[in-house]
Amino acid sequence: MAEFFDALDDKHIAMIGKQPVFFVATAAEDARINLSPKGYDAFRVLGPGRVAYLDLAGSGNETHAHLSRDGRITLMFCNFDRPALILRIYGTGRAVLPQDADWAELAAHFDLLPGTRQIFDIAVESVQTSCGWGVPFMEYRDERATLQKAHKQSDPEEWLTKQQGRDTSIDGIPVRTTDRYIGGE
Repeated sequence: MAEFFDALDDKHIAMIGKQPVFFVATAAEDARINLSPKGYDAFRVLGPGRVAYLDLAGSGNETHAHLSRDGRITLMFCNFDRPALILRIYGTGRAVLPQDADWAELAAHFDLLPGTRQIFDIAVESVQTSCGWGVPFMEYRDERATLQKAHKQSDPEEWLTKQQGRDTSIDGIPVRTTDRYIGGE
């Protein structure tokens, strides 16, 4: 049975900390629904009512676009081991870019990865848990190095030009773009 909570508790936070992947869903009026898987060590619980995740440049920037229009976001974690459990965080979010005044405070919670373009700061409105009995057992093997490797090998000026050229979503919603390349070592 599904249960709802007003905020994250210690059990929720412990479950989240064990998951190597999470899913992000957003929507905006007259736009496609976006659903993205996320990996790496990119998620942080900042408190019972606040979470954030580090976002690397990829094929699009739909989450940013949708949040700028609507603000609603759902994050989902599935326990692929025992106990069976699905946890959803419903909230409102915003993109924080390296040029924003609150970047340094938020970025201090992360080890910035090559290709970092923004951090999504999310106010938790409610948390839902459900059984997860239909979710298969799966064994985590390793992170894919491909995305970080591609960003590390990018020419910083070309990377930045490419990101700044992606100033709309696939549905034409404007997005703010990063003003700097974060490449790593």
